[in-house]
Amino acid sequence: MSDWGAPATPAAEATNDAWGSATAAENGAEETVEETTEETTEEKGKTYEVPTLNKDEFLAKARGAGWTETTAFNYADFEASGGNNGDWHAISKVYEWNDEYGDVGPEVPELERILFGGEHQMRKGQHYENIDIPVTIEGPVKVDPVRNFGDAGLHPVVLNNIKLAGYTEATPVQAYTIPAVLQGMDVVAIAQTGTGKTAGYMIPVISRLMGKAKKLAAPKPNTFDPSYNARFNKVKAEPLVVIVVPTRELAIQIFDEARRMCYRSMLRPCVVYGGLPMGVTMDELGKGCDILIATPGRLCDLMDKPHVLTMSRVKYTIIDEADEMLDSDWEEELRKIMAGGDTNEDADHVYMMFSATFPKTAREMARQYMASDYFRVKVGRAGQAHKNIRQAVVYVDQNQKREAVFDLLFQMEPGRTLIFCNSKAQVDLLDDFLYNRGLPTTSIHGDRNQREREDAFRAFRTGKAPILIAAGVAARGWDVADVKHVINYDLPSTQYGGINEYIHRIGRTARIGHQGLATSFYNDRDEDIAQHLVNVLVECECEVPEFLSHLKPEEGAKIEFDDDTDDEAEEEAEAAEGADAGGVAVAGGAWGAPAAEEGADAGGLAADTGFNAEAAPAASAW
Repeated sequence: MSDWGAPATPAAEATNDAWGSATAAENGAEETVEETTEETTEEKGKTYEVPTLNKDEFLAKARGAGWTETTAFNYADFEASGGNNGDWHAISKVYEWNDEYGDVGPEVPELERILFGGEHQMRKGQHYENIDIPVTIEGPVKVDPVRNFGDAGLHPVVLNNIKLAGYTEATPVQAYTIPAVLQGMDVVAIAQTGTGKTAGYMIPVISRLMGKAKKLAAPKPNTFDPSYNARFNKVKAEPLVVIVVPTRELAIQIFDEARRMCYRSMLRPCVVYGGLPMGVTMDELGKGCDILIATPGRLCDLMDKPHVLTMSRVKYTIIDEADEMLDSDWEEELRKIMAGGDTNEDADHVYMMFSATFPKTAREMARQYMASDYFRVKVGRAGQAHKNIRQAVVYVDQNQKREAVFDLLFQMEPGRTLIFCNSKAQVDLLDDFLYNRGLPTTSIHGDRNQREREDAFRAFRTGKAPILIAAGVAARGWDVADVKHVINYDLPSTQYGGINEYIHRIGRTARIGHQGLATSFYNDRDEDIAQHLVNVLVECECEVPEFLSHLKPEEGAKIEFDDDTDDEAEEEAEAAEGADAGGVAVAGGAWGAPAAEEGADAGGLAADTGFNAEAAPAASAW
């Protein structure tokens, strides 16, 4: 297989590698396994054979292909610990501050290795130049992009952490959000998945707070004191930054990024999410919290406990994956969070929203809570995929999908593979099917207990279980290194998020300049997504299969995307109704004026409210 979907090292040579695989001989599989079949099933243009191997033969086949050993979840240990074995990601090590340190803390080599030394940390790939992404910016003042982190005026400790993390140059969304945040602007950033949005807000926020932490941060207990007791010496959590995300796994991932960027500073990050025992949550918050990452439900619960958490010191409220939370009926909770909960009335409170799309509900929330002159940056078309993802659509009848995915996994060299199903029941069934055929699978969905979810996420990230089967919970924001292949076992119908969900799913591969493969099983049940799917394939210059070719737009015709992010008619109607009620009347659509390539002069076209919209250099120019 080409570098689109396969690891660089052939599976047969990957002895003791990150996947934990061994050679075929070491697994007792040096001889070819003969297969017989008792049944065949057919679909459009393809015949799948159903092998009649026994369990040991399936295991030998999987080991011979280079897949790792299977690993089962330890339910005996789970039950013995009462569901709390202390191995929660929320209590992962963070840099603990000692008042004797002065302004900058000393290096801690052991912690540094944990935070920055992992081979599973995402690094920028070699194919970013393949992504030709136009950037549109709009704001009260011109913001010059920062292409090198060293030119951004960041705090030296943050600069060193960026270097340790392996970030070499700013991505387009980072290039504009970093200087905008450093200037104290409210920010809305719309960008494709895998473009570095998290670092785009984490880096400037922590840098801006770094020199003010002693003045702004709440007192913390001395955890270095031998007499420290989590129960008796705890304090009330008074965060300076609140980051709200839709899923527990994304919260954990952003917590990891905060741990890295807060290294050697007195800013202490915490994460809270549903399913985490409340006792664990209270102990971590009781040590002090400056950067709080949270899911909306758990955060609102804690906001109702003022002896545990107060929002009175919050300087930054950041909503990540805003469109997903609004689609998931979190609007009431988000409005409570955006309003600041109890006593936060600071005039210098900064709001940010980061998302892949910017639908009407998100626009309304921005108008209500953000400054009227907030800065906006849009990277590419909202909800757009990119050309580093090689997309393939295969026709597979519903009753043949299990054999088709099994066959597909053996056509590729072993690598991290994410398989999406539409229902939790299907996730369980497919996991059992592939696991019983000797493949190293794990699975995750909303009905799993938190211990199972964290165990599955950790096993996938480390390569212990390189095949993860998931429902939609995994589609948003996950940033796992070296995901080579995404398989849509079920394409998401309108009921399951439609084409936007599809874009989020395939965006788990080919992140930040890497390449990846996305394969989708299609049949007659998927007709409601067919036209949208063809539009995305054409836009990304991927092959449209013969059975969908009748939906291809005519040569030279403009592709119509069903997305209200840039619904000019709607925005103009809203502007005509007036923007006095906390809104902003903007001419020319959701993003103000048309982009420069559509007729604006070199300085951009001024909107009625004094905003300037302009087209920035495409990502390929970086």
